[in-house]
Amino acid sequence: MPKGSIQQQLLTMLELQDSMNTKVNADWRSQNFEWYRAIWIECGELLDHYGWKWWKKQTPDVEQVQLELIDIWHFGLSILLQSGASLNDITEQVEQELVIETDETDFRLDLERFAADVLSRKSFSVAEFGRLMAGIDMSFDMLFKGYVGKNVLNFFRQDHGYQDGSYIKIWNGKEDNEHLVEASMELDASSDSFKTDLYDALSARYQAIKA
Repeated sequence: MPKGSIQQQLLTMLELQDSMNTKVNADWRSQNFEWYRAIWIECGELLDHYGWKWWKKQTPDVEQVQLELIDIWHFGLSILLQSGASLNDITEQVEQELVIETDETDFRLDLERFAADVLSRKSFSVAEFGRLMAGIDMSFDMLFKGYVGKNVLNFFRQDHGYQDGSYIKIWNGKEDNEHLVEASMELDASSDSFKTDLYDALSARYQAIKA
């Protein structure tokens, strides 16, 4: 993937995270929310999906593990944004530190290493996160599509009555997140307008069931 595309996609994710946090609390940067705590709790949930119990047969639920990593990414971006650095500086930092590779054969050990770092520093290591992505065969493109998709869907739900209960979650027999996946597969994730295109695609599908 071209370097410029990665920078643009990182910038897009940072802007979306800032927008979502602001929607929840306009003054979120000064609230000192414990984002690190949310991350290590997610690590525990992620480990349950991967499997760790030696007394029973367990098979890693890779798709669910990847979704949990995307949730962790939300909180990690929030920590980076709260630092006060500019979006461009954060983008350059993440691009340099996000190396998707690991020398650890046991994903669970990388996860514990990541969680220990989060707890000891109360921060977020992009480099350690990259090791987790490698351990579960998650590409940057998968991270980007998954992140933007969930963020756009959250905004879409809020804009269409999620809080007052008027939102319809099942569209023509499928949940909205299934429509999200289908719509994202039809679009070019490297386009600068990907998030807008995805929102518009969801709107078209949603309006079709209400027509």
